[in-house]
Amino acid sequence: MTIRVLLADDQTLVREAFAMLVESARDMEVVGQAATGRQAVELARGARADLVVMDIRMPDLDGIEATRLIAADEDLAGVRVLVLTTYDTDENIVAALRAGASGFLVKDTRPAELLDAIRTVAAGESLLSPGPTARLIERFLRSPSAPASGGPECLSDREREVLGLVARGLNNTEIADALGLSPLTAKTHVSRIMGKLSARDRAQLVIVAYESGMVTPGSI
Repeated sequence: MTIRVLLADDQTLVREAFAMLVESARDMEVVGQAATGRQAVELARGARADLVVMDIRMPDLDGIEATRLIAADEDLAGVRVLVLTTYDTDENIVAALRAGASGFLVKDTRPAELLDAIRTVAAGESLLSPGPTARLIERFLRSPSAPASGGPECLSDREREVLGLVARGLNNTEIADALGLSPLTAKTHVSRIMGKLSARDRAQLVIVAYESGMVTPGSI
């Protein structure tokens, strides 16, 4: 299956470079390029994209608002958003995740990593790796300006364990190894947690884990 990719960035050279890279992959095609967030939303609706590679800082409508509009549109329920960030200087990444993005990528990432990220997010997974990524989310969610949120009281003890590991960036196989479960059982736990918390994907589960305090400063 070919992944239909929409590229949204206000810098023409960046879009063209990404377009050349995406088109070099046999399992992908570029179905549109947007220079503003509003164009990205319009093209997502018209070009039947599977995934939008979304820059945050764009004119007219920024990437966060564009992501929110895409995530809220029932006709675009299958469209995933992979947000681009400048990492340390961009403090809007958590807002993008809250808006419905399925993950984020650093702009200076290696070409092969970008293609892998597109495949990962298009497959329905979230691009939330451990280490620096988790620390970035933690720093902003645990800041004084972060909104308060209740804990996931509806979860069983095992489900809370699984959620904590999801928040640390572990995939289903790694969760299974950590808890002595089969990968299928780990996957089932994750699916049930998403249902109980009304989360659209693993990225939203990470937000819940950090905001509820299940993942605490210094634990990553």
